[in-house]
Amino acid sequence: MPTQSSSKQLWRDVQVFDGLAQLDEAMNVLVEDGRIVGLWPAREFNEAQAQGAACAGRGGVLTPGLVDCHTHLVYAGNRAGEFEQRLEGASYEEIARAGGGILSSVRATRAASEDELIAASLPRLDALLADGVTTVEMKSGYGLTVESELKMLRVARRLGQLRPVRVLTTLLGAHALPPEYAGRADDYVSLVCDEMIPAAAAEGLADAVDVFCEGIGFSPAQCERIYQAARANGLAIKAHAEQLSNLGGSALAARYGALSADHIEYLDEAGVRALVEAGTVAVLLPGAFHVLRETQLPPIELLRQYGVPMAVASDANPGTSPICMPTLMANLACTLFRLTPREALAGMTAHGARALGLPELGRIAVGAPADLCLWDIQQPAELAYAVQAGRLRQRVFKGEVVYAR
Repeated sequence: MPTQSSSKQLWRDVQVFDGLAQLDEAMNVLVEDGRIVGLWPAREFNEAQAQGAACAGRGGVLTPGLVDCHTHLVYAGNRAGEFEQRLEGASYEEIARAGGGILSSVRATRAASEDELIAASLPRLDALLADGVTTVEMKSGYGLTVESELKMLRVARRLGQLRPVRVLTTLLGAHALPPEYAGRADDYVSLVCDEMIPAAAAEGLADAVDVFCEGIGFSPAQCERIYQAARANGLAIKAHAEQLSNLGGSALAARYGALSADHIEYLDEAGVRALVEAGTVAVLLPGAFHVLRETQLPPIELLRQYGVPMAVASDANPGTSPICMPTLMANLACTLFRLTPREALAGMTAHGARALGLPELGRIAVGAPADLCLWDIQQPAELAYAVQAGRLRQRVFKGEVVYAR
């Protein structure tokens, strides 16, 4: 529920995680006209510095609003049956090759209207917001026709109008080969390049273009054609890469200046070097790793060694990560991938924002946009340590307290 709006608001005596690290002492944070305009140690604070400001909160932990930089939030139907199949021994690849997996969601999503997709997706978005998200990326990829992919992107844009959240959209036409193009993958890639990408760009529906570079997805050569089309249409580039094997997809994406390479369990040192050289963010998706019971860990030590920024995202989707709780992802990033709590939280704030091409977000610093979360905890590490709903006291979006408990 929204609270009163004041153009000048002050948070007092808060422990601050600034997007990269915890500050050493309790702070006072001043927000005016949607931006952070003051950040002082509480013990040094002079009341004249915030004259006329309303006290918006006191105590607790203040973080940037969480950034979920990789989701497939818009879809119809569910794949609980496949979850059961996997537990009975079927692999993700076997299910996909038998016509399940992504194609199961494609059939349901194609059949749904925009309003039906809104109704299905809003509860998932609301779950993210209740766990502190202020910026979320939403991919298409369950339509696989020009009409259905654009429908998904329109729904994502509408969701951003229905809730106080920043929504970025990514065209993932190259998510899977639709059944009507069986045996004609190159022809489908031509559709993506010649019709789908230009249409999405012309209507202003996509901020970026993504691909699934994998043996059960699309080859590096096919992905390169899509990157060239994305670049020609002025769209940013992202990649699902090195999830199930190492095809060099991350290095390819990096050569095209990709914002991020996502999954990356099979990424090798050459791929890590390519990310560094391009300034591409590595996006870790522990939810999919957990649900699929994978065993190949991302190369965390190599990423640390080379200084690659590591984002953490939910990958919320119907098949491999049906999870809409970002703070759980922070916990899984620590317990499964051995990130520190600081790294996990940076991955869901500053580095998550970089993975979307929005480096000004995900930070608490003077001049930064005032997307903030106030948590009823004692230290930031608790967000990764405990899996517990209900800790969010306030969610602040563009300087406005849009949720308060």
